[in-house]
Amino acid sequence: MVILQNEVGSATGAAARLGWDQSQWSNLKNGAADSKTGKPRGMHKDTARKIEKAFGRDKFWLDIDHSARTNTESRGIQLNYSTAQYQVKKHGKITDQDEVIIPQYDAGGSMGNGLILDGMVGIIKSWHVDQEWLRLNVRRHTGVNNLCIVTGFGPSMQPMFNPGDPLLVDRGVKEVDSDAVYFFRVDNHGYIKTIQRIPTADGGIIYRAKSKNPDYDSFDIVEGMDFEVFGKVLTIWKSEQF
Repeated sequence: MVILQNEVGSATGAAARLGWDQSQWSNLKNGAADSKTGKPRGMHKDTARKIEKAFGRDKFWLDIDHSARTNTESRGIQLNYSTAQYQVKKHGKITDQDEVIIPQYDAGGSMGNGLILDGMVGIIKSWHVDQEWLRLNVRRHTGVNNLCIVTGFGPSMQPMFNPGDPLLVDRGVKEVDSDAVYFFRVDNHGYIKTIQRIPTADGGIIYRAKSKNPDYDSFDIVEGMDFEVFGKVLTIWKSEQF
């Protein structure tokens, strides 16, 4: 619970996610003693599942000891694919100054390694925001450490966003769990598109990648394709030229 509280910046912010009073959150986090037995109160399983859902965590996340992990760590990650390499220089992190650093998903370093991003326009290096901004603007994510900025590329998603616009991506989402906008690859070609789940007659699922620009056709992602989800796009900031 300490990790979750750190993500939103305070016990009050954590309690607000659940519609609780601050004291309810603090008592549960600190293991307040039962008035009858004097022993620390445990957490009911329904409460644990409610907390996990409110903070965008997987089911049973609270059943695992996360004490070795802190939100102030900044670790490098190298993701190796069969046809391409994509590198993230550092995770999002919370600093001592109440500042959240959201780094770029480093496309620039991988361009020569096989991943094709059509119409790439510059690179946004990182964003520095405070925790209150994150709480108000990004309510659902799998953790601050999984947030990154992807610079929009190609015209296929216009008018939703333009090439060069900043997109906030959650790298903790590695599969298509709902109809939404995803950053993904098929073979060595990178895409940002809406993916729709289409049920089939035999009980299966086809993923349909759809563009917002009507000049671009949809295409289906089916079994046998070299397909990988890099992350789910949570928020888009669209630029307008004046």
